[in-house]
Amino acid sequence: MKFLLTLSRLIDTLNVRVGQAVIWLTLVVVLVSASNAVVRKVFNISSNAWLELQWYLFGAIFLLAAGYTFLRNEHVRVDVLAQRFSRRTQIMIEIFGVIFFLFPACILIFWLSLPYFYESFVLNELSSNTGGLIRWPAKLLIPVGFGLLILAGLSHLIKCVGFLIGVCPDPTVRTNGKTAEEELADEIRRLAEQDPVAAERNIASGKGR
Repeated sequence: MKFLLTLSRLIDTLNVRVGQAVIWLTLVVVLVSASNAVVRKVFNISSNAWLELQWYLFGAIFLLAAGYTFLRNEHVRVDVLAQRFSRRTQIMIEIFGVIFFLFPACILIFWLSLPYFYESFVLNELSSNTGGLIRWPAKLLIPVGFGLLILAGLSHLIKCVGFLIGVCPDPTVRTNGKTAEEELADEIRRLAEQDPVAAERNIASGKGR
């Protein structure tokens, strides 16, 4: 078990490093998107290469950060029934979900995406748009992203088993404070105490998105 926990820590370190890099990638996407919009509106000039770069980076954020999101327990978790059970039962449900739902889906997508990327790489596939980018880097993101998610799932599985035998803490407990949803709920409550009208307006705008 000691070896498996060491492996889990190495996987977590990898996903944390990738997640930290993606944070900066988000800034790059914002700058590229803003530049595309300004150039198009002010100079009436558009570049397919820059537009596709924007799409590629946007896809990279979601695919590469999937494992990091899972590690930080920030993924959507529907636990209306599970939360009524004991912690050990909840962890057993986690193990079942990882083995019979997460792994099969991710491994299937990972496996099917490899020839999809390889063919594009061998043919040096180019975008069908004039002046567009090569396609294989974008297609490479699919197996890489799901590979990181599979590793994150393996790490989570190891920690779940470790919790059941008493050698590591509960991996489902968030260690990074409140979730974005909880922070939003707190903000709405704070606004309601200060200005009920403003709070109602914020709730209405959130529903309209």
